[in-house]
Amino acid sequence: MTAARILVADDDPSVVESLTGVLRDSGFDVSSATGRDTLFAELQKAPPDLLLLDVIMPGTDGVQLLQELKADTRWRDIPVLMVSSLSPDEMTEKTFGLGAADFIRKPFRPRELVARVQAQLRMRRELTSAQVALRSAEEELVRAREDAESRRKVVDILHEVTGDLSSDEIYHILARRVARALSLSRCSVILAKPGDKVGVVATAFDNPALRNFEIHLDRYPEIRSALEHGHPVLVEDLQSNPLYADIRKEWQANGTLVPVRSVIALPFSLGKTQAGVFFLRRMANEPPLANEDVEFADAVIKAAVAAIHRAQLIETTKADNARLEVLAHTDPLTQVLNRRALTARLSSEMERAKRYDSVITLLMLDLDHFKGINDTAGHLVGDDVLREVAGLLQESIRSVDMVARYGGEEFVVVLPETGQVGAVKFAERTRERVERTAFTPAHGGVRLTASIGVASYPAPNVVSVDDLFARADEALYRAKAAGRNKVCT
Repeated sequence: MTAARILVADDDPSVVESLTGVLRDSGFDVSSATGRDTLFAELQKAPPDLLLLDVIMPGTDGVQLLQELKADTRWRDIPVLMVSSLSPDEMTEKTFGLGAADFIRKPFRPRELVARVQAQLRMRRELTSAQVALRSAEEELVRAREDAESRRKVVDILHEVTGDLSSDEIYHILARRVARALSLSRCSVILAKPGDKVGVVATAFDNPALRNFEIHLDRYPEIRSALEHGHPVLVEDLQSNPLYADIRKEWQANGTLVPVRSVIALPFSLGKTQAGVFFLRRMANEPPLANEDVEFADAVIKAAVAAIHRAQLIETTKADNARLEVLAHTDPLTQVLNRRALTARLSSEMERAKRYDSVITLLMLDLDHFKGINDTAGHLVGDDVLREVAGLLQESIRSVDMVARYGGEEFVVVLPETGQVGAVKFAERTRERVERTAFTPAHGGVRLTASIGVASYPAPNVVSVDDLFARADEALYRAKAAGRNKVCT
């Protein structure tokens, strides 16, 4: 895999040497520029994957250079990390609004520098991937539009049925649009499979209220034939077509006057399943249906049904992926975050706290003497207690907070933008609420207490997620050692 190319633009040779050394040691391909002209020369040679830009450059302003870069379509998407000795608040106001991706303050810490560079490169790769997918989608849309120009009526119908609609709504729209395109007075969707004796009217253009109405298919030989053979059936004249020979005798015997002149039965499938037929009719005072009507209606319906089926598959896939995503990040018993998802999200929150000089607090909660509940009441009751405790924690937090099951009877609560004082108050309220609650009332109510350890960032010797967990775990140990049902920091 080709190493990411990074361009360092700074007029201070010692800074350039330091930055390049750290980045090269981390496996990056690094080049440098000392002024505006050399910067743009390097950009024109080969645009880098990331640019580190000094705020103060000889003869120019780094903020102005940033504005020039973001105004040029050739370099607009290159992530720019501004480097300066100015305060983060001042630089954020100056550069983030112009499109800077991040800010690194001098003197920099090598590990932080590499972490920020890697994060921006990862986001750049994701952006590039999304842009490729978008271009592909746009190209496919262009091809669809070009094809649509030659089949305007088909596309017009498809536009109306590709929204977030129920199957009943889609059938109704198709029946209505096909009827209008062919100047039909009657068009219905009949749901049935080969061999069925009864079909169900899903929708009828001439009577929109007629839904889920059953019809006996022995009265409709063209529908039975279309279902059986899977091909469109055209009956230009009911009074002469052999399909209706037996039925015509009944009409004559009963004195029945049939106002329909000609019909088309168009079978359709969703996937590999025969779903039913579109039933098109013209009356005795209208011109008969012909083969060109069959061809047009069949093209419309096949295209529409294909679009519907594709949309259904896409929605099903999205729903499945969403469910899998939830399963991958959720504890199956308590439905809160699992340990893996907690670690990933906490890492992100920690980076955010570092970037914006903010605070974050972690609470580690352990249910006291929980084993006794399993031993006396059984594991099923213990599972119910864990679920109810998780629900209690979820009800207590803000939308920005996180609850996770850390393992066994241990839970973790993450409170972004919350210092130790506020977190201890929250922890005390939570401890008291656990103590007051009678869990699993269906089993007579189970009483228990919780010990809570609290740790915050920033704090001495806390520079990573592991450090934060370790401090919270130590605080929890102190709470246990102090007699349990305590909050310790």
